[in-house]
Parts: sequence; C-alpha cells; structure tokens
Amino acid sequence: MLQKTRPRVLCVDDEVRSLETLERTLDEEFDVLLATSAEEARQLLNEQPVAAILCDQRMPGQTGVEFLAQVRELWPETARLILSGYTESEDIIRGLNEAGIFQYLTKPWHPEQLLLSVRNACRLVELQSENSQLATEMKLTTPQVEAQLDAKKSLLKQRFAFDEIVRSEASPLNELCDQVARLAPYDISVLITGPSGSGKELFARALHYNSLRADQPFVVENCGALPDETLASELFGHRKGAFTGAISDHAGLFEQADGGSIFLDEIGDTSSAFQVMLLRVLQEQEIRRMGEERKRPINVRVIAATNRDLEEDVRQGRFREDLYYRLAGVSLELPALQQRPEDVPLLAEHLLQQASISLGRNSPGFTERALELMQAYSWPGNVRELEHEVRRMLVLSDGQLLDTGLLSPKLLRAHPEFDKQQLKGLLDSPGSLKERIELLEEQLLKESLIRHRWNKSRAARELGLSRVGLRAKLDRYGLESGE
Repeated sequence: MLQKTRPRVLCVDDEVRSLETLERTLDEEFDVLLATSAEEARQLLNEQPVAAILCDQRMPGQTGVEFLAQVRELWPETARLILSGYTESEDIIRGLNEAGIFQYLTKPWHPEQLLLSVRNACRLVELQSENSQLATEMKLTTPQVEAQLDAKKSLLKQRFAFDEIVRSEASPLNELCDQVARLAPYDISVLITGPSGSGKELFARALHYNSLRADQPFVVENCGALPDETLASELFGHRKGAFTGAISDHAGLFEQADGGSIFLDEIGDTSSAFQVMLLRVLQEQEIRRMGEERKRPINVRVIAATNRDLEEDVRQGRFREDLYYRLAGVSLELPALQQRPEDVPLLAEHLLQQASISLGRNSPGFTERALELMQAYSWPGNVRELEHEVRRMLVLSDGQLLDTGLLSPKLLRAHPEFDKQQLKGLLDSPGSLKERIELLEEQLLKESLIRHRWNKSRAARELGLSRVGLRAKLDRYGLESGE
C-alpha cells in the first residue's frame, strides 16, 4: 500500500536548543525543516513547499509577525503559527491582522498541545488545497461541460451498438438484434423475457441508446427485490413525512427518467396492488408522489423484463392482463446460453478481456481444450455464470493460458463422455475398423483425463489400465504433455 506523504513543517527560532526540542517533538509525524533566521527560512521556502511554519516572535533583525506577514504575501497557502514567551496583546493583534496567524502559542508549550495545533494547521491547508482544486474543476465553461457530456453519450452509444453485442456469425441472437434495431426508433413499450443472466438489461440499454431518446436518461429498477411501499417510493417519489423515514421530498425514477427510458426488471414478481399503481401511471402518463395530491406529467418509454412466463401468469390470475398488454407492446424472448453454444468461446474471450482490465491482470487467453469444455457445459446461470467462471479462472491462473485445470469441478463433471451424436460421428468417419476404434479410444482417454484434471493415476483406475499402459497410450496419441 502506498504511504501518504507527510506534511512538511518549517520551524524558525534563533535559539538552536529550541529548534532541537521542536524537531524532537514533531519529527515522528512531520518532515521538519529548521531555520535560525528569517533569511534562512525564506531560502528554504523558495526551495520547497511547506504546509506550516512555527516561528518565534522575538528574533534579531525581524520579528516573527513581520516575517510571517511577508510569508502571507508570498506563500499564502502556508499555515502560520507564532511561538512566544511573551503575551503582549499588541503582538497578538498585529499577528492576527497583519500576518493572518492560524494560532498564537505561548512558551513554555506542551508537546501534545503543540502537536495538535500543527496537525490542525496542516489539515486546514490540505482541505483548502482540495477545495481550491474542486473550485478550479467547477469553473468549466458551458461548452466544456457540454463537450464532456457529448463525449460520454457517444461512448455509451458506441458501447451498446448492435454490432458490439458479442455473438458468432451463426448466433440465434442475430435475428433478435435485427428486430431490436428495427424497434429502437419507435416509441413503443417492450417486454423482454428470458432466463436470469441471459442479458435482458443489455438489450434494454441497446434499445434506449439506439432510439431517439438516446440523449436522455436511462434508469433501472429491480422490481422483484422491494416491498410495495419502497418500490412505489423509488419509482413514483414521495413527499416529506409521507411515511416513517421520509425525511425529505424525493423525486422518483419516473420523474428522473422524464424524456428518456425506464427499465423495470423482474416485473413479473410484483404484487397485484403494485400492478394497479403501475397500470394507472402508464394509462394516464402522469405520476403522483406518495403523500402528495399534485399530479406530474411524465414522458417515459417503458422497457420491462422478466424471467417468468407472463402469459401463463395472466391465465392463472397472478398478473393483470391489462397491465401485460400495456407493457408488451412488443415482446422479445432472449435464448438461454445453452441454446447458443457457438457464442460461448467469443463471449468467454470478451469477458476475459473485461476481467483482465478490472482486476489488473494480463489477458492470457484460453486453451482450445478449455473452450471445448466451456462450450459443452449447459450454463444454467447463463452469461452471468460464465462471467463468474472466467473471473475465477483468471484469478487462479499463473499467467499462462487458462486451461482445464482451472475450470470448476461442475464443468468437468458435466462434460459428456460420449453422446449419441459424437458416437455416430466416429462410426461414420472414413477409415478402417482399426482407425475408427483408435479415434474412439483417443476420445475416451482425453475425456477421462480432463475429468480427472490430468491426474494419470485416477484416469488409469477409471479405465482399468496400469499406469504404464496408460502412459503408452498417451505417447501413442500425443496426449502425454496434455496437448
């Protein structure tokens, strides 16, 4: 962990012993500079910045107040403290008025009190520096601010362009992307269905950032995670005192999204009471904050999503039919990752690049063997599960290509030894009986080794071979090195 730079303090006193005492008191917490005269102190200030100055009042040639008054003109950001064995009110007043003294300390001073005063002075300088930097940053002109916002919006549009959605040339997502591209410009509500983790929010953002509302807000709410009162407050807002804990007025997400789009995730998990409230908002195109009579018009495109079968819920009376048709102006169904295995290698590589950036690791890539196993897995958690698996592999890796040894046990256990299609492919392959049997044997050897993470003893036991016999077969098929 990087150490924070210690504040630098300059002590000025014509008595050397006083300077030595000050240095012993301060040097455990501060970088201490010593000067026996105002002239020497000015030379040090010209060479390096100083957070605070501790200066004796009575010095030959120039008093402490006179010197610190000059410091105030030349180095105004430095905190100034006076040390004096005398307490004349005139000196104190002059120090405050002319030199802008932070604190007037009397001799003899107490070490703890001195440390506290210097610590507070340095902290004040630090806060003033931060405030000055913030003030400078806030002095941007309107064109500068607009240019920054335009640049950020441009990046968002580029990120959620349809050609940026990772998929293979034969992916089932291709047709879906074409549909979304045609829908995006039209101000119509969209219901996105599909299993959890399949990318519903990604397509919702693509809809928004490719629409005419792209320059306006896009807000997200997970409707399945909140009780009715909290959800109503989040979406529609509330007035101060509307319920316990409502300590101030609050604008809901529908107001915040005015002119843009709102994404209501897990809409199928809402209660019947909330569905009535939402239906009224969609019908009237206006919201009313909780505890308030005034109605506020809204102009928002609603994109909803669920992993449930809403049509079945409507038939069973669990979801309002009128709300369903309000939300499902157009319905889009996302396929599970299991239904598009051809996308897994590309997705894995893409997620690996993202994980490498976020975790500060080099992106080594995958071995073909690892990608084959990942492609064969069913991924019940969809893209989200794949993302977690990729991050896990990267964290556990030693910088080499990510191989099967880094895969979770569930991926190895789920890999089929042989399904009917594989067996038919081998049986139908050209060649003699001996050649086809060798292909079958090679495949069985490889899959057994993969399942046991290339532990030859375990694979040999499973296959009924001696370790020497297994090694001979591995040499024969070029599998000895794990290739």
